[in-house]
Amino acid sequence: MADSAEIVASIRRRIVAGELKPGDRVPSTRQITRQWGVAMATATRVLTTLRQEGLVTARPGIGTVVASGLPSVAAPTRPRVPSPEVTRADVVRAAIVIADAEGSAALSMRRVATELGVATMSLYRHVPSKDELVAQMIDTAFADHPFTSPPPPDWLEAAEAGARRLWLIFRRHPWVAPAMSLTRPQVTPNALAYGEWVMSAMHAAGLGARHIFQVHLTLFSYVRGLAISLEPEAVAEQETGITYTEFVDAQGDTYHSLMSSGAYPTFHTVVTRADFDLDLDEQFEFGLRHLLAGLAGLPSAGGPVRLR
Repeated sequence: MADSAEIVASIRRRIVAGELKPGDRVPSTRQITRQWGVAMATATRVLTTLRQEGLVTARPGIGTVVASGLPSVAAPTRPRVPSPEVTRADVVRAAIVIADAEGSAALSMRRVATELGVATMSLYRHVPSKDELVAQMIDTAFADHPFTSPPPPDWLEAAEAGARRLWLIFRRHPWVAPAMSLTRPQVTPNALAYGEWVMSAMHAAGLGARHIFQVHLTLFSYVRGLAISLEPEAVAEQETGITYTEFVDAQGDTYHSLMSSGAYPTFHTVVTRADFDLDLDEQFEFGLRHLLAGLAGLPSAGGPVRLR
């Protein structure tokens, strides 16, 4: 079984030789564990060492890739010198890049410190805990997608716009949906600003306070519930290299074996006739349209709202 130094040397040689070029993905932690037969901790240490040497970097939505401006010799460069200029915003942004690229499971205070080239303990001057770091990451994600104009007078239009903005945030940052809690919500300024924008339109239309809160929670729960599937799918595809379609195709034998038993006739008929490929964006549109249609009957100061 190889140790981390041997694996680092192997990947380093491929990078320096030009076999892996800037922007190319390097083996993920899951691929390293399979290829070299090592534990996940060893695989993580390999990628961390390569990052410290400046050979690879995390790229949102892609994974760990070969960095640009590589050293021209095979010898590793020195680890980056800790910078006294690191700010709280730097810590939060670095954490977001890691979570976007590799999923929330890859996020740790030590990992963020490695990306910034500082001591792990120095991060605690900016964020007292990982939970606080995640809360700040959520707040920043909402801050990056603000509402820049007042809500429309039609509260249903505002509710739809709010749901779409939430879906956009979850799409850009797949870790946000599972990180947010309905029962123990993170109270942050920009997440509250989102809720304020949506609920103010309902309040102006004359909906009662209880209905306002219930509509807001219903829409949030719908969008978040669908978006929770985004991160595990992205991580699974990154680590295995198998797309959703390829995964479904690989289940063909098992599916046909179960269907041949005759125990699931309706399921088989529906799946066969629907000609359906799961598209989360399409499912979001379908669910939102019908959810808004149901909410349209709520009484307000102007009577029941009608969908246009």
